[in-house]
Amino acid sequence: MVRPVRPESQPPRPAVERVLSVVGKASLFLAYFRWLFMPLGLFALIAVGVHAAADTVDDRLLWLIDRADAAFDALVSRWSFTQPMVDWVGLEQRIWLARALSLVWELAADLFLALPALGYEEHDTRAPIHKRWRPIFERMLRRPSLMSVIRPAATAAIVLAGSCAVGRMIQGALYLSLRQSIGDAVAGPVSRVAALAGLAGVLIAMGGRAVLRNVQHAHAVADREKTHLLLHRWTRGLAGSAVVLPLAIAALVDASPIASFFR
Repeated sequence: MVRPVRPESQPPRPAVERVLSVVGKASLFLAYFRWLFMPLGLFALIAVGVHAAADTVDDRLLWLIDRADAAFDALVSRWSFTQPMVDWVGLEQRIWLARALSLVWELAADLFLALPALGYEEHDTRAPIHKRWRPIFERMLRRPSLMSVIRPAATAAIVLAGSCAVGRMIQGALYLSLRQSIGDAVAGPVSRVAALAGLAGVLIAMGGRAVLRNVQHAHAVADREKTHLLLHRWTRGLAGSAVVLPLAIAALVDASPIASFFR
């Protein structure tokens, strides 16, 4: 009597393969919520960059307010009946005014740069990103406008500052947690490499999308009213561009210390 041959039992899968399978399923599950967390992530990244840039302009605003107050005091001190006006604005009032102006400036920049990021959509995630956004760049070259030039450039600087802020946060948290166990000599380089990896990851995953979303928004605003007047297209969004451009310069010059990660 011939006995049927039992099929050999399947060998157990390695632990690494099981972990990769779980990660793949989790990634697929989270992809269904991409429409929610990607716009929120872009909004948060731009808001962090705007905040980092606004922190660097506090001192400059205070300096301008001090100069204006000094000029006012020099004017009113010439006459005896106006001399009491010299004491109207003290140091505390000037500091409060500088911080208030910085906060208003930051909120206005969030309105013009971060808020449009909530409208981010991906209609075909299977296509490469350069193919999905290529028509937008071609449109920018065919019909340029002030917003399509300044807003994406400002967003790029702001996003870089936001990514640097994320990198500094990673570096500080990792360094403080490792210095007691492995020492400063090892904790410093490890935290620095982790910070650079986090900075690069944020820029790759969200930086380009934030810039391209503002290109798309600039086109939509510029073409909201169909017109053939070139002046009309180049003056639309002028106030918002004037608000975000100085903060973008501050973000690029003062709030993006990339060289500090290599020291």
